[in-house]
Amino acid sequence: MIDRGIRDLENGEETIESLLVSIGAPRLRGAGINVPKNTFESPEHRLYALLAQADGDGAHSRYNSLIRRLVSFERAAECGL
Repeated sequence: MIDRGIRDLENGEETIESLLVSIGAPRLRGAGINVPKNTFESPEHRLYALLAQADGDGAHSRYNSLIRRLVSFERAAECGL
């Protein structure tokens, strides 16, 4: 998920993964992960809008699930796992 998001950011593609990496960019960089500087502005809102287009009423649940996965990855990266 993170690798794909980084690739998508490098290509300027707005995807679920690139928006997640944009959300987590400061913390990911702090953990030593090379995140492109060209992250999206307001990634939280953009991600929710993208999910709402695809999932309608399920967007909130999916958004929360994706954020939990991102935070889990960030914690693991900070611990060097």
